[in-house]
Amino acid sequence: MAPLAVDYSLYLVTDSTPPILGGKDLVAVVKAAVEGGATIVQYRDKTSDTAELVQIAKELHKVTQAVGVPLLINDRVDVALAAGVEGVHVGQDDIDLKTARKLLGPDAIIGVTANSLDEALEAARDGADYLGLGTVYATATKENTKSIIGTAGVQMILTELAKAGLDVKTVCIGGVNASNAQRILYQGSAPQKKLDGVAVVSAIMASNDPKQAAAQLRKLVSEPPPFATATSAPPLSRADIVARAPSIVKRLAEQKPLCHNMTNLVVQNFAANVALAVGSSPIMSTNGLEAGDLAALGGSLVINMGTTTPDMRSNHLLALAAYNAVGGPVLFDPVGAGATQQRRAGVKALMSGGYFDIIKGNEGEIRTVAGAQGVQQHGVDSGASQLSLAAKIALVSATAARERNIVLMTGRTDVISDGERTFAISNGHAYLGEITGSGCTLGTTVASVVAAEREDKLLAAVVGVLMYEIAAERAAARADVKGPGTFVPAFIDELFRIRQESVSGDGSWAQAAKVESV
Repeated sequence: MAPLAVDYSLYLVTDSTPPILGGKDLVAVVKAAVEGGATIVQYRDKTSDTAELVQIAKELHKVTQAVGVPLLINDRVDVALAAGVEGVHVGQDDIDLKTARKLLGPDAIIGVTANSLDEALEAARDGADYLGLGTVYATATKENTKSIIGTAGVQMILTELAKAGLDVKTVCIGGVNASNAQRILYQGSAPQKKLDGVAVVSAIMASNDPKQAAAQLRKLVSEPPPFATATSAPPLSRADIVARAPSIVKRLAEQKPLCHNMTNLVVQNFAANVALAVGSSPIMSTNGLEAGDLAALGGSLVINMGTTTPDMRSNHLLALAAYNAVGGPVLFDPVGAGATQQRRAGVKALMSGGYFDIIKGNEGEIRTVAGAQGVQQHGVDSGASQLSLAAKIALVSATAARERNIVLMTGRTDVISDGERTFAISNGHAYLGEITGSGCTLGTTVASVVAAEREDKLLAAVVGVLMYEIAAERAAARADVKGPGTFVPAFIDELFRIRQESVSGDGSWAQAAKVESV
């Protein structure tokens, strides 16, 4: 094994092809990159002949040696030996690890590409110094992509490596750039084993300023993302929730945070009225180009997939990036996620395009988000339940842990979890299922509360659900409510009343909470 204390945090893989490198000089680009902060370099060139590879490798090694950065050669052990570099990286179709180790000796750094759990376990057991996990996302720089494993696949491999007691270093590769490096490190890491770095290609090699690109990436990978939550969640009981809910609602009313809704065209007016009633300041904008200005105002964002088109998806991604950049809470409502291929593709694109603090949906939608195949939804409705309460709890908790966020599955009994703490909520009224937009406006309510309470986002989300559903119970019980038509204005009134009661110090409404830890 390599005796060097290698820093894998920013791993540069070179690419000499014209579409990536352009007319730039490879050695000059690598020199700029290591000056900017690249911590390890892999020279990858599949087309040059051996003599040229050795010559370039020696030139690169002069550059990397000068700053104490290891240089590895992709695949070619003979080139690594001839150039006297620190090691090699081998893929699954290249020379095998044991042979490479025999040829290079115990001190060489040898990394192995792992696209699957079996490949990762085998390489780690055979003595790889590090694993290149991926492909995380689709990329144009590597044609022979076996599979796209996403951050969920990376996290699963890390979890199993930890269970097996294999303390091998890991980097992830595939579509990594400045816009997603922090999120990949955050969501790809497992509780028992963190990623040690990211491997980038075009993010540096194709840049007009590789030194600046490397410096930006190095800074990003050394810091937690703006949306990162505390590493450990405090215990939370029903008594805690009931005691703290009124003060959180009071804070919401006092702060009046912006709630930016990119929501269904059919419910925009209703959602705006609900936001006003609970105490936030709504804006109903689907223009992603103004999201940067809105995100800077310190509020939250709701991305509702009810009205879905390619143009709308582009706007959603722009807004998601803007709020992620400043740590503004984002709630995703994957309306009708399992109904059509377009919606399933939309869920996949949005979840790979940014981080959602909260994902809220009915059973069919959350099952689609979790990756279940063959989920059938009749329009935007959930359809008949396929899962027991215990199965819902397991699914919601596992999905939240995988995504490192909060997942809320709505239904007769709501299930909400941050992967560590899970609650079942049984408030609400049947009238909510008889009006348009009740699920969408629940998202608006939850996002509004989370904008005011960011330290414990799960607590905030639970309070939002309780405020919403207890208001529905109170409205349905009123003598003037005769059905869904009279329920809607009464419901908005009761949301407003709960807010006013909380501001005045009357928190008795929270005693109606039917919430339990599960």
